Order: sequence, then C-alpha cells, then structure tokens
Amino acid sequence: MTNQYYSENALDFFSSTVNVDVRKLYEQFLPHVPNQGKILDAGCGSGRDSKSFLDLGYQVTSLDANESLAKLAEEYLGQKVVVATFDSFEAAPGEFDAIWACASLLHVPAIKLPETFNNLSLLLKSGGVFYCSFKYGDNEQVRNGRLFSDLNEAKLENILISSSLSVVHTWVTSDARPGRESEKWLNAILTKK
Repeated sequence: MTNQYYSENALDFFSSTVNVDVRKLYEQFLPHVPNQGKILDAGCGSGRDSKSFLDLGYQVTSLDANESLAKLAEEYLGQKVVVATFDSFEAAPGEFDAIWACASLLHVPAIKLPETFNNLSLLLKSGGVFYCSFKYGDNEQVRNGRLFSDLNEAKLENILISSSLSVVHTWVTSDARPGRESEKWLNAILTKK
C-alpha cells in the first residue's frame, strides 16, 4: 500500500522534498559521526540527505524500498541506490558508523518496529549513532494511502527496550515543508551499546 503510493507519486514526492532545508537535524547527528565515516541512509527518498552527506565527505550507502523513488534519487546523486526494505537489506554486521532514517521508519507497522530497529542496529558499529524521526503522536493510521506509525518519547523508549540501542536525545520539531509547520515530528538520536 505505502510502496504503491510512492510508485504513483514518486516525482511529486521527489520535488516536494529534495530541497527541504533540514540542516538543523544534521547539526544534531553529524557531530556523532567520524569524519569520512560510513552512513546508511535508510529510506533515502529523494536522496536529499545522501547528497548532503556525500558533499561533506562521508561514505554513503543509500537505500529505499521504492524502485521509482530510488531511480530518481540515483539520477540526483550520481550513484547507486539499493532497492530493498529495511528487513531485506543485507550488509556486514557493524559495517556502518551511523544510520540516518529521516521520516522513513514511520511507515513500518508499529508491531514490527522493535524487530526493524534490531535488524538495523546489527549493521551499526558499537558506539554507532542512529537518527530517526516519526510524526509525533501515539496512533497507527493510514493517511493518503500510506501507513504511519506515530511515536512519542514513551512509545519510542518502549520499542527500544529489547534492542541494543539507547536514546541519547529526543526533541520535537515542526515540519520543514512550507504550509505544514503545524505538523510535529519526534526526532531521536540513538546510540548502539
């Protein structure tokens, strides 16, 4: 269902997100990533964040579950985007210094989030950093043909209870897209124990 939405709306989604300024999020994340470190952009969408990280000298692996979006991101980035889900993506354990999951894990059903966080955390080095963001709330709902698992601080902590990830810092922001400032987002910096 969610994947079909992105197939049908890939160009619109790409255009509406590729130029959104999220530098304030990078300021929270990048100090935890070694210079020229390896970042997994999990659910890269338009490739906006992958491009920013590449331009700053990081090694970036971009991943998206939607083939149409991945093609657009590949053209934008000038490098391959892996088409896979969070659960089917394969990499060596501990391969990445950091994982960036900006507005992507929110499409995972809430019941599957603990397993998804566990699977992704295996790809992180010990002490590695993991950024994620979710629409702020505690509901799971379908909006405009997409599933959203909204989280608040307590739900995130509960989801991570059985994982090797712990919360370093959370904060709430307004949506950075014009006209959507009233939408609130939970942002989190996690670290692997």
